[in-house]
This record gives sequence, C-alpha cells and structure tokens, in this order.
Amino acid sequence: MAEYQKIEYRIGKDGKITETVIGATGSSCTETTKGLEKALGEVDDRELLPDYYEGEETITSSQTTTLNQI
Repeated sequence: MAEYQKIEYRIGKDGKITETVIGATGSSCTETTKGLEKALGEVDDRELLPDYYEGEETITSSQTTTLNQI
C-alpha cells in the first residue's frame, strides 16, 4: 500500500517558495518533488529534515592505494 504524502508550499512576499514534504522518509522526499522543482526552476537551497535520514543505511568504505616508484 502506498504511503500518504503531503507537500506544503509557502510563497513569501519576496516570491521565494518554501516546500515541505510531510509523511515521507528517505529519498522519497526528494523523489516526490523532483518533477515540480524542475518545472519551477533552480533550487537555491535545500534543508533536509530528520525524516529524510530515517531508515536510511549509511555505508562507509575506505580504499588505500599504494604507488610504488621504480
């Protein structure tokens, strides 16, 4: 069953649009709004809420390369 998501838009007096996704976690927040953001134009700033990081796994890896000179 699909999860219910709500998108809230606030338009300031200066014309700045603030978008908030409610009821979504992880990358589904940004996927939900991708099309509309593209239609509106360039995103100046993005502040990710704690819900974005909920349920996401963090994978950390490191790689070491040794270069031998002959």
